[in-house]
This record gives sequence, structure tokens and C-alpha cells, in this order.
Amino acid sequence: MGGVHNFQGSLPMKSALLVIDAQVNMFETGMSVRNGHQLLDTISRVTTQARDVQIPVIYVQHNGKPGDPDETDSPGWHIHERVSPREGDIVVQKRTPDAFYETQLASILNEKEIGRLIITGVQTENCISSTCHHARIAGYSITLVKDGHSTFDSDVLTAEQIIAHYNDILGDFADVTPAGQVRF
Repeated sequence: MGGVHNFQGSLPMKSALLVIDAQVNMFETGMSVRNGHQLLDTISRVTTQARDVQIPVIYVQHNGKPGDPDETDSPGWHIHERVSPREGDIVVQKRTPDAFYETQLASILNEKEIGRLIITGVQTENCISSTCHHARIAGYSITLVKDGHSTFDSDVLTAEQIIAHYNDILGDFADVTPAGQVRF
């Protein structure tokens, strides 16, 4: 874990794109996150835009426990082929919803002098929310891709309601912006 970042003064506000848990198990037929195919299209467009302007693309890949759909090295664990990393992209492994907790993410961002994170992926109420909150506490500027994250229906709320709710509450400290309006 890194300390609090102060990106004022002479340090540039460089950006990085985080693609969180865009793994096969999240997009399986019959068990896909809400609008899974559209989400893959959105992530693909955003990663292409980031690469075009030489913004680092960092994938965060969850390592599930034995028997989980995202168990390490299982078919569901792999990053979906429609948005898979390219040469030069970085992949960070995690075991909790927070992409910073006990990972190399903070070190990588510090090394690259990154002060702004553009965040996309799944699951809205778990890994997206946890990572946004940690990033905020650590002092990063955050852009959450409004139509670039998703989840499943819960017993209480539909996925659409969950996504709308988190876009609203994360908007208290993050710039929640549709993919077509994200500026790198």
C-alpha cells in the first residue's frame, strides 16, 4: 500500500486506465453482468483510446479461492479475450475487492507518477467501489466511467439500480463521466 499522494506543485497529473476484473466468469452466458456485451465494447473502446494517446492501461485481475468461478488459472479467471491486455499493458493480481490492498498497484502508479485514475470494470458495488474509495483516500483524482462498470442483480436491487446508486454516491468525490466524454 502506498501513502497519501500529494500531486500539487511540480508533479504532473498523469493518467492511467484501470480495467478491473474484466474476467471471463463475469461474462458467461446466463451469468453475465448487466449488459455484459455492451460493457466489453465500452472497455474495448476506452482501452483503445488510452493506448492511442499512450496512457498506461493497467488490468486488475482477481484471484479467487479454490472452487470460485475466478479461481486462479481456471477458465473463468482469464481476462476476457475481447478486452485482453496487449504488449506494454500491466496486469496486477489481487485477492480482495480493493485493487490496492496487498498488491503492487500503488508502487506501479508511484513509479509512473500517476495522479489520475480512470476506472472501468466489474463489480460496481464491490471491486469498483472499494478501489475508488481507496484511491480517493490515497489522494488520486478519479474518473469513473459511468457506463463502463457493471454488476449482477441482487436479492433487493436490480443491477441497473445498483449501478445508478454507485454512480451517484461515488460522484461525491469522483468525476463520473460517460465513456464517450472521458478525456485522457
